[in-house]
Amino acid sequence: MSVPMVPVQYALNLLEQAQKSGCKVEELLKELELDQDYFDNRSEVPALKYGEIYQVVMRSTQDEWFGIFADGKVPLGAFRLMCLTLLHCSDLSQAIIRAGEFADICRGLQVRYTLSLADGKAKLTLSPSRSMSQEEFNQKVSQAAPETLLASLLTWHRLSEWMIGIEIPVQTMTVSFSQSVENMPHNLSRLPQITYGSEANSISYDAKFLAYPVVQNQDSLMSFLRTAPYHLVTEDHQHVRTADKVRNILKRDVSGNMPSAEAVASQLNMSVTTLRRQLQKDDTSYQRLKDECRMEAAFHYLSCQELSNTDIAEKLGFDEPSAFFRSFKKWTGQTPGEYRANLV
Repeated sequence: MSVPMVPVQYALNLLEQAQKSGCKVEELLKELELDQDYFDNRSEVPALKYGEIYQVVMRSTQDEWFGIFADGKVPLGAFRLMCLTLLHCSDLSQAIIRAGEFADICRGLQVRYTLSLADGKAKLTLSPSRSMSQEEFNQKVSQAAPETLLASLLTWHRLSEWMIGIEIPVQTMTVSFSQSVENMPHNLSRLPQITYGSEANSISYDAKFLAYPVVQNQDSLMSFLRTAPYHLVTEDHQHVRTADKVRNILKRDVSGNMPSAEAVASQLNMSVTTLRRQLQKDDTSYQRLKDECRMEAAFHYLSCQELSNTDIAEKLGFDEPSAFFRSFKKWTGQTPGEYRANLV
């Protein structure tokens, strides 16, 4: 298996940015256990090494810059907070809209992506936030480096793919600059022909992906953030197991309204037969995942002393408290009352 690589110039650009911000590059390299010789006579560096360099530069400059188009320093933690809000979205469409709302109030970003629909396509266009006029925005775009504008489009696209755990084929892309960009860390081979010299910077794909559920959670986000922007600038997708995708969907509602296997398969754009086969590969089943999600919810509710066992049974979608008792005994070998007694 080949190791994902990033052009060495991108690593050097990070160090140059740190130097312009007043950081001592020699000290940063020492922290990374590197020296300047490491970058000599090589055209690429491992993507994970690029991520390590970025993390150090980010902490040193106090700027969560991912090589994207922004208007000033992006405060540390802003990207994490945005992602945490997106995890609670039901689908990609809601996540895109919420990300735009976040950009409207986040100091340093001041740019967002406007979502529009036409002819079965979802089109995301780089746009000004509420705090920036269109005239100011147009001026900043005209002054921005082509690499920055293209990286902004592709970085957001990769984040969208990560959120739903599926590759989203790009159908069209337009950019405002007139020349081709060399040495982008993204693999441009799967992109369509880029239209240069356009009025807007945009990316379009099949609108069906907007309805795909967000399948990531806080645990996978923490793993994602530890190596960012590695997964945003390479083609090495951090795929999510089918079992985890299903579990994250089921956790949204553990009542009697939990979706059927057919409904979940439809959300994941696969047949129910494929879903069951994929879950079998993950050494589980749809029913087992449902039971696990309800059991985890039961543990939480049983720790809430104000809830009676009848209340909990109702919240978990059981018709009768006795059905909840039997299921909980089957899951844990204990009755709900015995479990609660051991919490004291």
